[in-house]
Amino acid sequence: MRVKAVIAYDGSAYLGFQKQNSTTQTIMYALEKALRNLHIDTAIVGSGRTDAGVHASGQVIHFDLPPYWKDLKKLKVNLNRKLKDIYIKHITEVSSDFHARFSAKKRLYRYIFKTQKPSVFEQKYISYYAPFDKALLIQALHIFVGKHDFDAFRKTGSLTHTSIREIYSVSYKERHGYHFIYFQANGFLRAQVRMMIEASMLCARGKLTLASLKDQLDTQRKNTSTLAPAEGLYLAKILYGKEIQ
Repeated sequence: MRVKAVIAYDGSAYLGFQKQNSTTQTIMYALEKALRNLHIDTAIVGSGRTDAGVHASGQVIHFDLPPYWKDLKKLKVNLNRKLKDIYIKHITEVSSDFHARFSAKKRLYRYIFKTQKPSVFEQKYISYYAPFDKALLIQALHIFVGKHDFDAFRKTGSLTHTSIREIYSVSYKERHGYHFIYFQANGFLRAQVRMMIEASMLCARGKLTLASLKDQLDTQRKNTSTLAPAEGLYLAKILYGKEIQ
């Protein structure tokens, strides 16, 4: 039986989602170890990778269960007892052709930051930026909307057959001193969201022009390649089929 699980995790406790040869401190390793402890020898497939320090409130995974595991509520409880800084929110049965990554239609990332230094209790989960021009930030963010080649907005070493992605919407909100940026797209390249946010914030603080930002997107000539801090980034939601409004 194939199941889909929606999970949340504290990325500050791990070195990224994907398994690595050099460490066992990854989300995928922890999940597969917890499953093995329940005598479930299966591989985890995620909707996408997150870097070290990046969090998730709506990551989606799929895996296959042996025939004797039919009680998904019990499975959820037992897995959550064995996991640390990872929480299984939902587990549901899906068709055998469901794929957490390839069946996904839209992905939503959320970025949270403050213009005052986060407290010691927030510093792993919220980023900091100096005061900025909100109107310039909104203009910069909207440059990314549409279908573009984002080759100049990703980390080198990304393995993908194309760097073209379509960003469906971006938005910015402020609530009670917290600033939120949202990106929704059909997919993202490695570190693309963090690079877009940093470039937009450079524009909003007068350190990069809107023309230079658009030039980088249009010509692939890099005017900036720095990344926004990982602490404020969350993989918020993955949308499949009928869930898309």
